[in-house]
Amino acid sequence: MSIYEDLKPISLDKVSTYPLASRESKVTVEDFASPVTENASLHHYLASLPNILAVQALRELATQIRRARNLHKPIIWGLGGHVIKTGVGPIIIDLMRRGLVTAIAANGSVLVHDAEIAMVGSTSEDVDATLGSGGFGGAEETGRLLNDAARDGANDGIGLGEAVGRALLGLKPKHQDASLLCAAYEAHVPFTAHVTIGGDIAHFHPHADGAALGATSHTDFRLLAELVRRMNDGGVYLNIGSAVTLPEVFLKCVTLVRNLGDKLDDITTANFDFIQSYRPLTNVVRRPTADGAGRGYAITGHHELTIPLLAAELICRSIAE
Repeated sequence: MSIYEDLKPISLDKVSTYPLASRESKVTVEDFASPVTENASLHHYLASLPNILAVQALRELATQIRRARNLHKPIIWGLGGHVIKTGVGPIIIDLMRRGLVTAIAANGSVLVHDAEIAMVGSTSEDVDATLGSGGFGGAEETGRLLNDAARDGANDGIGLGEAVGRALLGLKPKHQDASLLCAAYEAHVPFTAHVTIGGDIAHFHPHADGAALGATSHTDFRLLAELVRRMNDGGVYLNIGSAVTLPEVFLKCVTLVRNLGDKLDDITTANFDFIQSYRPLTNVVRRPTADGAGRGYAITGHHELTIPLLAAELICRSIAE
């Protein structure tokens, strides 16, 4: 006997139900994955993936990228340094040559890691092992290259990305085939660089010139804004591995374009990272595409997995078309 004299459990006798088959569901067996056979082609492997959640988003994004190429609209890849360190540079270079990367926007760490890869074939020092002695970031060649390029670029009125690409290629580095900076400069593909003064190791080298870094990076901001302006009616912007700098820069480009009275509609944006942070989700995926201005995607995963998968989807579908 319950102590709650006036309280009884609600009766379930009159709960209404419906036939399961009559309900519209979000997942069906037609969307399920298929087992992969030992001799499956890459095309068959991609087709075997479940058409659900991230795979569905990746396929939709690839469709928009191919559409942008067909419309001759910008396909801008915004990159953080981690993208270079995970070894996918050659994949991006290949996509560039296929017309699936028409511009690159980079934060300052991309310049460091890409230049070191080009010059000596290795990068990403052990910070814990060198910070205590003050040796972290002290590589002579890296600091001299980036700062001399910034100074020369400021004198010539060009952006930092173009200036570093020009200087690096002028060295005829041993591993230039693996360098995005070299490939973009050779192909005349715009490469803009957006630095946070004090955020990169080159900024405390003896040759550092804050005025030159500021002038060339500001030129690149205005170049990126022009590329973003051209995104109207079908362009694509991808933010890959930058949690703060590039999402902020991209958002300012968007507002600048609209402030000047230009339309920026029917655009596609995406954020690739192994965690989804506030700024990329807000400043890249959601805000620029709000109110029917476009579509945004968030692809979560490690770059060494997601970028090759996106490239495979782009290339295989392009061949099939």
